[in-house]
Amino acid sequence: MRTADNSRTLNVDSTAMTLPMSDPTAWATAMNNLGMAPLGIAGQPILPDFDPALGMMTGIPPITPMMPGLGIVPPPIPPDMPVVKEIIHCKSCTLFPPNPNLPPPATRERPPGCKTVFVGGLPENGTEQIIVEVFEQCGEIIAIRKSKKNFCHIRFAEEYMVDKALYLSGYRIRLGSSTDKKDTGRLHVDFAQARDDLYEWECKQRMLAREERHRRRMEEERLRPPSPPPVVHYSDHECSIVAEKLKDDSKFSEAVQTLLTWIERGEVNRRSANNFYSMIQSANSHVRRLVNEKAAHEKDMEEAKEKFKQALSGILIQFEQIVAVYHSASKQKAWDHFTKAQRKNISVWCKQAEEIRNIHNDELMGIRREEEMEMSDDEIEETTETKETEESALVSQAEALKEENDSLRWQLDAYRNEVELLKQEQGKAHREDDPNKEQQLKLLQQALQGMQQHLLKVQEEYKRKEAELEKVKDDKLQVEKMLENLKEKESCASRLCTSSQDSDYPLEKTLNSSPIKSEREALLVGIISTFLHVHPFGASIEYICSYLHRLDNKICTSDVECLMGRLQHTFRQEMTGVGASLEKRWKFCGFEGLKLT
Repeated sequence: MRTADNSRTLNVDSTAMTLPMSDPTAWATAMNNLGMAPLGIAGQPILPDFDPALGMMTGIPPITPMMPGLGIVPPPIPPDMPVVKEIIHCKSCTLFPPNPNLPPPATRERPPGCKTVFVGGLPENGTEQIIVEVFEQCGEIIAIRKSKKNFCHIRFAEEYMVDKALYLSGYRIRLGSSTDKKDTGRLHVDFAQARDDLYEWECKQRMLAREERHRRRMEEERLRPPSPPPVVHYSDHECSIVAEKLKDDSKFSEAVQTLLTWIERGEVNRRSANNFYSMIQSANSHVRRLVNEKAAHEKDMEEAKEKFKQALSGILIQFEQIVAVYHSASKQKAWDHFTKAQRKNISVWCKQAEEIRNIHNDELMGIRREEEMEMSDDEIEETTETKETEESALVSQAEALKEENDSLRWQLDAYRNEVELLKQEQGKAHREDDPNKEQQLKLLQQALQGMQQHLLKVQEEYKRKEAELEKVKDDKLQVEKMLENLKEKESCASRLCTSSQDSDYPLEKTLNSSPIKSEREALLVGIISTFLHVHPFGASIEYICSYLHRLDNKICTSDVECLMGRLQHTFRQEMTGVGASLEKRWKFCGFEGLKLT
């Protein structure tokens, strides 16, 4: 049927599709091979035993030629699915399928946005009505351009309709029942390149590009940070507001930014210099607060370091316990009862645990070394700081006095500027005929008198501060003399220490004859004695060495055992256990040995 815009459409629910089908069984067979179940007018399946999974049907009952929702040409077929094309009967012609053993017809590369197809091999007696009758079932036809040389171009409304039209490529067409050559032909359907299709496709691509640009622009605007508010211009009212904000910690950053902008703009002049100085002074008062905040953060960091060190030491203790378990399991009394695979796993686990323990132990020792170095640096600095505290205190007092003197000078300059401005205003007032001239003169005279009195006070304070500075300088000279005397005393003390070390040299020779040969061995004896005193039932040499390894990884087990063997009155070795649990243990016997010696 034709619509109001003179275009042809296929009305599925109307009776427009009343084309007689001489062989409905063949059409149903074609639909079955494509895996599509034909439906009746009411929507019920007309093939009750249709099996789409197998793509076949056991029987074809009589069907009605009215099959709404289906056209002559089915939708596109996947390339891997075998297709059996059937005979298609139309009103004025018949379409015979090509030989299934032949390769599919060749097609050119599909142009972008293709809606036009080339149809060749038409019968010489074929008319536009027959072309419409065959290809209208593929979709809505927009235009047909027929040539006199048995081919035409068909333009569809949508791109997917072109795929349906390509299904008919290779079919042989016969008009009616005639066998004349002019009434037969072999259809060849292929993609065609049309300017209208390309133009519509480019328009569509440009529209999509515009939408994508708009979407990206909206996304960028959404993610873009908001611009800062504009800074107001300087005025006395705004200056007072900013001065109040500078005193508030929460609004300090905003006020400082405003102050910086005003100074960079060049708002500072003789009239506003005092206001800007007061604001700068307020900003300087926040330095102490920032220093305190930094100290608090440093304290938190030190506490976190201490917690980390404690946690690391706890982990090391657990690693030592696990390694001790592995070592005890490796002894012969327990090792013989394990299988070969179990022994291998235990040895591998032991090596891994020892490596991890050594890594953590090195890390902990590094932290302790850093702390010891910091402590030694602090001790060295304390001696110098005690000498420099008095001097630094005097220097800080002198710097504070200098700052006060500078501030007083700046105030004097500001007052002089104000006096000059008042004089200029007074001269302007004399020139102009103002009725309130006498009152202004009185006010100016009073202001000048107040300025003169303030200047006298400032000069007196300046003289007093200079006298204090001279006293501070004298005190500084005295402190320097005292420091020189202390340095001389320190040099004398160092000489006495060197002489005392020379006198102690023969004592060291006498100590070399004792069982303890060095100070390191004496420290080891003390640590082992304390450890065994805590363990009254004794401890194995492995347990003792595992405890010593926490303090120093370089301690050797054989050296420790040899040292304990030399001190027979301090340490005693005993055998404990029965049978397989027999074990050597060392005990502390220093209190008993003291009576014997």
